[in-house]
Amino acid sequence: MADPYYITTAIHYPNGKPHIGHAYETIAADVMARFQRLQGREVRFQTGTDEHGLKMAQKARDLGITPRELADEMSCHFRDLFDKLDISYDRFIRTTEDQHHRASQAIWQGMEASGDLYLDRYEGWYSVRDEAYYDESELEEGEGGEKLSPQGTPVEWTVEESWFFRLSKYQEPLLALYRDNPEFIQPDSRRNEVIRFVEGGLRDLSVSRTSFDWGVKVPGAEDHVMYVWVDALTNYLTGLGYPDETADMTKFWPADLHLIGKDIVRFHAVYWPAFLMSANVAVPKKVFGHGFLLNRDGKKESKSAGNVTDPSELADLYGVDPLRYFLLREFSFGQDGSYSAEAIVNRNNAELANSYGNLAQRTLSLLYKNCEGYLPPINGHTEEDKALFEHVDRVISKEMPAAFDKLAFAQGLEAWMGAVFACNAYIDAQAPWALKKTDFERMKTVLATLYIVIAQLTVAISPVIPASSRKLLDAMGIAYELRTIEGIRSHWYSPLSEADYQLDKPEGLFPRLELPEAEGEGG
Repeated sequence: MADPYYITTAIHYPNGKPHIGHAYETIAADVMARFQRLQGREVRFQTGTDEHGLKMAQKARDLGITPRELADEMSCHFRDLFDKLDISYDRFIRTTEDQHHRASQAIWQGMEASGDLYLDRYEGWYSVRDEAYYDESELEEGEGGEKLSPQGTPVEWTVEESWFFRLSKYQEPLLALYRDNPEFIQPDSRRNEVIRFVEGGLRDLSVSRTSFDWGVKVPGAEDHVMYVWVDALTNYLTGLGYPDETADMTKFWPADLHLIGKDIVRFHAVYWPAFLMSANVAVPKKVFGHGFLLNRDGKKESKSAGNVTDPSELADLYGVDPLRYFLLREFSFGQDGSYSAEAIVNRNNAELANSYGNLAQRTLSLLYKNCEGYLPPINGHTEEDKALFEHVDRVISKEMPAAFDKLAFAQGLEAWMGAVFACNAYIDAQAPWALKKTDFERMKTVLATLYIVIAQLTVAISPVIPASSRKLLDAMGIAYELRTIEGIRSHWYSPLSEADYQLDKPEGLFPRLELPEAEGEGG
């Protein structure tokens, strides 16, 4: 039995409705979770909403409602979107849950027991939008001379009594972690940034606030609420039942992967492992900071910037699976990437509709018409048949898994599409429609060969386009228990001798898309 696998997204800040950036990260995590299940692993996939902090309190005040009312409303929008996008999460966590407050207070008490918390006075720069503290040396100057964070967000001078965490104590342990576990932070560009930051020296971190009360209360100091990042990061433990020694904690912690945006790598790769070390909890295995999804102006989508795209509308326009496929196929996952309506339409039409969908439609239609809807037996393989089997098997058993393990989704999908192209070259060269008249037995072998490799490729792509894959595999009559990489390889690997797979009448899988009437803009 393969090792269990625990993957999380960052929990999303619900001070506004979700935008395409939230969808991008969560779709990628969903693909990774489905991919690991396909390898036979028991997977725990967690996402959710981060509902505390000054930003939520201010937004609720502006709307004339309570922070809890705002959190309840906005959290539902995220759930609804993820259901629409076919996200297969196992746990949707909300930081306003009683269990989460208990977990956060437990990790606080663990840090306190290590002697790593002390009361003092904080004076420094704080970005409400980032919910982050910044040193003077990190600030940039805006066009009007105002001070801005490295993310370009406004900062304000803050003075208040605060509990501090002895982050400076963990400088050397963190550097040792990065040195001994090179995969802990990925991609390498993020790892190098974090190492430079920590080598520059760590200052103790303010971890409580008294200027507002929307948050988790500090144990023994009820006039303080925890710094929102102490609270938010603990969600990864909350979902497994921490601080209790649950079966889920034993099975799934430490997390295999925290999948997050590159702008919050510091919180996950510096603060979080330091908190865990202090509380005597194992650190996660990997933090991956992906790039931003940029709109047509080349800017990161942001609620505060007012330039967001509703992913639900994109899914309605282009379909859920074409959108999922595009987002992971178009550009390298670790880097920034931009999108447009033209790019989504072109990618769908060229690859999903013309290459893959048309391949399946042609093959299954010929089987349905000429073999009474059943998969015929194979009577010997030619070198061309064997070469196609070997190509597809190499892609689904080696190239795609190797790429997906590194979150190199575009690379894995490139290999998959190469196998689809090989199948199309094979059907064109073998011309089963012509063999029908000259060599009926050979026609059946060609169609059975294509059926098998299409089944293999459909199982392999199912983490990316789950609904379309389910539909095609159902139409092909393939049993649910065979829909894993190992199941499809062991059962279908040549030679095939049984003719017991009945097909439904083929239907089009991917309709060609058209650009919206306006001007085909995306973002």
